[in-house]
Amino acid sequence: MTDSGGGPPPAVLNNKRDATRYQVLVEIAARQPAVSQSEIAETIGVTSQAVSEYVRDLVANDYVETGGRGRYEVTKEGVDWLISRTEGIERYLEHVTSNVIESVDVDAAVALNDVTDGEIVGLVMRDGILHASPSGGTATAVTVTAGAAGEAVGVADFEGVVDYETGTVTILPVPAVTEEDTLEPAALASHRPADGLLATAGTEAYALATRANSRPDIRFGTEDGVAEAALRGLDVLLAAVTDQLPRHTAVLREKNVPHEVLDGGI
Repeated sequence: MTDSGGGPPPAVLNNKRDATRYQVLVEIAARQPAVSQSEIAETIGVTSQAVSEYVRDLVANDYVETGGRGRYEVTKEGVDWLISRTEGIERYLEHVTSNVIESVDVDAAVALNDVTDGEIVGLVMRDGILHASPSGGTATAVTVTAGAAGEAVGVADFEGVVDYETGTVTILPVPAVTEEDTLEPAALASHRPADGLLATAGTEAYALATRANSRPDIRFGTEDGVAEAALRGLDVLLAAVTDQLPRHTAVLREKNVPHEVLDGGI
C-alpha cells in the first residue's frame, strides 16, 4: 500500500503484530496502573492469551514495568516508542486526508446535456442545484460517470469558482392568533418572487399561504432551509409568525444572507 506522492505507511502499520503491540501499549498507558488484560483483549479484539504474550514482550523490552497483581506502568522508553510511532501515523493520516481523500472527492451534478466518463465540464448553478455543462463555465470538473441530459453524474477534480449571486430573503411577518392584527392573502401574493421559493414558519403563516392558494416550498427546518436556499442563489419569501422572526433573522445574519423584513400590516 503505497502512493507515489506520500511514501509507504509507517512501520507500525506494516504488519498485524506491530499494530497490535502498539494498541496494547496504548491501552496499558490509558488504564495504568491497574490493568485488566481481559478488558484490553475485548477492546482491541484479540484473545486474553494474546494480550498476555504482548505484555510479556513489552516488559522484556523495558517498555512496561510490572508491579505484580495486574499493576503495570509504561516506562519512559515505552512513551518514547509510542510517540515515535504515533508521529509516523499522524504524518501518514495527514497525507491520506490531504492528498488521497481530497483527490478522489466526488460530488453530484445534473447533466445539462449528455456527458461521457472522463469529460471536462463546466459547473453552473441553476435553481439552487449544481449542473454540469459540456459548454463550460467559470468552474470546471471532470466527470467520473456518464449520463444523459437530466441525469445526475459524478464530478471530481474541481477547479475555479461557480459563478452565481446569493439570493435574497424577504420576510413577511404574520400576526399570531393571539394578536388583533390580521394579514390578507394578497400581501403574500404580492411579494412572492416569480422564480423563487415560498417558505412558511408557523401554523398561521401556513394558513395564510393556503388562503392565497400558494403551496409552500419549505415548511420545516426553515431557519436553515431558507438560508441554504439563498446561499444557493434562490430568492425566498419567508412568511413567519412574529414570535419566530428572531430565530430566522439570527441565522440569516450569521450566514451573511441578504434579507429584508417587511413592515407589519403590509
